[in-house]
Amino acid sequence: MDNRDEVKAFLSSRRAKISPEQAGLTSYNRNRRVPGLRRSEVADLAGVSVEYYAQLERGNLAGASESVLDALARALHLDEAEQQHLTALARAAGSGLRPRRKPPAQQLRPAVARVLDLMTGIPAFVGNGRGDVLAANPLAQALYAPMFDDTTRPANHARFAFLDPRARVFWRDWERIATSTVAMLRTEAGRDPYDRALTDLVGELGTRSEEFRTRWAAHDVRLHSTGIKQFRHPVVGELDLTFETLQVTADPGLSMTLLSAPAGSADDDALRLLAGWEQDPASGGLPAHPPAAPSPSP
Repeated sequence: MDNRDEVKAFLSSRRAKISPEQAGLTSYNRNRRVPGLRRSEVADLAGVSVEYYAQLERGNLAGASESVLDALARALHLDEAEQQHLTALARAAGSGLRPRRKPPAQQLRPAVARVLDLMTGIPAFVGNGRGDVLAANPLAQALYAPMFDDTTRPANHARFAFLDPRARVFWRDWERIATSTVAMLRTEAGRDPYDRALTDLVGELGTRSEEFRTRWAAHDVRLHSTGIKQFRHPVVGELDLTFETLQVTADPGLSMTLLSAPAGSADDDALRLLAGWEQDPASGGLPAHPPAAPSPSP
């Protein structure tokens, strides 16, 4: 992934999203031919020359100081994820060499695997920035049964979301999940543009899914730390679960995701039912394996 092209596309797309009104400009030509702000307006808001900002937007972030990056973030109204992405792009451009980033571990340390095994009451899994699931406890495997049905390993959230038709049934809010998934991949690409496995994954998804290509071209980024996931599970039906994603600090690039529901809620009851099915598929008249969800209507 070319750093200069990514910088150019990211800055120009953020500039196009900000209206003069949002930027607090009170005097401007209302007969505008371009969406968002002009380069000269961003330069004024950031306190840099138009020539220097044009150089930055052409993809040359090498040498940009922290104060300049902060000023750009304020001028373009970047959120936390976007500001971190801009910093990552500048870091990758700064040395002219591949950034020295320790590659994420592809196997779990026994201690982390043991923690997963001990979490019997909630779904939990460990993954990387590409959306690969490196390990999951039995309840997480039962919850994400349609994704784990694919024999390709490691199981991958993005590949499931865009290449498996069942994902549109499994995720009640598939549009939001799809958009968030691509934004997280774009964020990871900013952190490590030389990750060959990520480049291959993006290439595969871009070749096979127009939905992915459209979202990838938006250059949106997002942090994935907490929120609600809405499932339509083939065994226990609809449930909403809160997720928390925690970094495995001893293993850079890996994170642990935990899902839960309020005690005594219908969603908590559904999790308990799923745990019972996972431990004994014959109990309660539930099927021995989650049936395939029907394909969505064209």
